[in-house]
Amino acid sequence: MQDVFVVLLLIIVANGAPILVRFILGQHLSLPVDFHQRFFDGKRVFGNSKTWIGLISIPILSVPAGWILGLTTEIGMLVGIGVVLGDLFSSFTKRRLGMKESSMAIGLDQIPESLFPFLLVNKVFSFALSEIAIGIVSFIILELLVSRVLFWLHIRKQPY
Repeated sequence: MQDVFVVLLLIIVANGAPILVRFILGQHLSLPVDFHQRFFDGKRVFGNSKTWIGLISIPILSVPAGWILGLTTEIGMLVGIGVVLGDLFSSFTKRRLGMKESSMAIGLDQIPESLFPFLLVNKVFSFALSEIAIGIVSFIILELLVSRVLFWLHIRKQPY
């Protein structure tokens, strides 16, 4: 169970990487991942809030954070990639549902961002389904709490 919480902590760090980078760099290098392109339904693929600097910062910052937590480079990179894929999946789905950029969708915003990394590292850790579920529920709770703190500190633009 300890491994679940170590991976969970790395997911939280990876999830916060774009917020930290945007806080430091401002809007510099904030080119949208979808280059303002629209999908077949006429809606943006991801939207303006999914930027290349955010996409790149997640796996890059996940690796040294993983080292600090005693994890390998591979695990750090897999967690970072899982967070990116989960975040893009959530954003893509929200655009299809007609939701505004940066709007809150409890569950949809957190489940893929935590599930995908757990699935990517499961070959190494062999988590039980119950452990993954505990990790996901813990991420939802912690992400909502940490988001409020970052908003209060004027680091995050939205309080969720």
